[in-house]
Amino acid sequence: MADVAARVGVSRALVSLVFRNERGPSDETRDRVFAAARELGYRPDSAAQLLARSRSKVLGVMMTVRNPFHADLVEGIYPVAEELGYDILLAAAVPTRDERAAVEALLSHRCEGLILLGPNLDADYVADLGRRVPAVVVGRSVAGAGVDTVHTAEARGAREVVDYLVELGHTEIAHIDGGNRPGSAERRKAYRAALRRHGLETAARVLPGDQTEESGAQVAEALLADRAGMPTAVFASNDRCAVGFLDAMNRAGVPVPDEVSVAGFDDSRLAQLSHIDLTTVAQAPDRQADLAVRAVVTRLENPDHAPADHVVQPKLIVRGTTTRPRASRTDLGG
Repeated sequence: MADVAARVGVSRALVSLVFRNERGPSDETRDRVFAAARELGYRPDSAAQLLARSRSKVLGVMMTVRNPFHADLVEGIYPVAEELGYDILLAAAVPTRDERAAVEALLSHRCEGLILLGPNLDADYVADLGRRVPAVVVGRSVAGAGVDTVHTAEARGAREVVDYLVELGHTEIAHIDGGNRPGSAERRKAYRAALRRHGLETAARVLPGDQTEESGAQVAEALLADRAGMPTAVFASNDRCAVGFLDAMNRAGVPVPDEVSVAGFDDSRLAQLSHIDLTTVAQAPDRQADLAVRAVVTRLENPDHAPADHVVQPKLIVRGTTTRPRASRTDLGG
């Protein structure tokens, strides 16, 4: 800053006011300071600024790199945080680095609040985090943990998928389970309840999975090994799983949706690609991101504010991977 001040011919304190966007310097002075900074290649030292402030004004976001829906959420988080005067620091959970390590890294960088995207963290650890800093969990409900939660009405989304497939004429609808991943239990339970409501309870088939492309492909390969047991429709626990299933079917030469209809859950950008065109359930990532940021900031500004459970309503998006079962199309002349 001393070099910038010398170049412009003003005091270092005035340059500091400009960089901190404080009132006082004229627009002309601001322009001259920024021009000099560009010429000198000056960049503010964020770490030093954090040390100089009593508050960091930084929110930490824990995400999973391989989850495209998390990327959609992060895109929505940034503009809301900026609007409220906060910076964002990301930490990723990867196969070689678990979620706890990612969270602790965020805390070590003085993040004032945490936004946890689809975590598998146990409830006791989440509750401990909530006592340390304001935190919000996105993608699942954590009863009694003392943190804000933001999630979709999972049961409604799964019910809409099953209802739609039944309306098309499907009576053999299998569900690829998501294991212990966020939302999986609710989607599995709603799938069974919806089939029961349609009088198809005995046809329910829950196939093991874990919300990854690999699990979708494995289920597809198992069904292909016994074509006689192939359902007419498959409801995958999320888009990643559905895409893995689709890929395996395409490689085997099984036409989708002519031979088997496929639906997912998330409406990630992956599902929207023209060559995938996946029928799925939209979870409104921008809305969830907005609620998550505002929830954690509200707790920061008002520590006595009680944590809340924020529920976003889903919407079925019909695309090209679903149609009437072959028998129904033949009966109707299709």
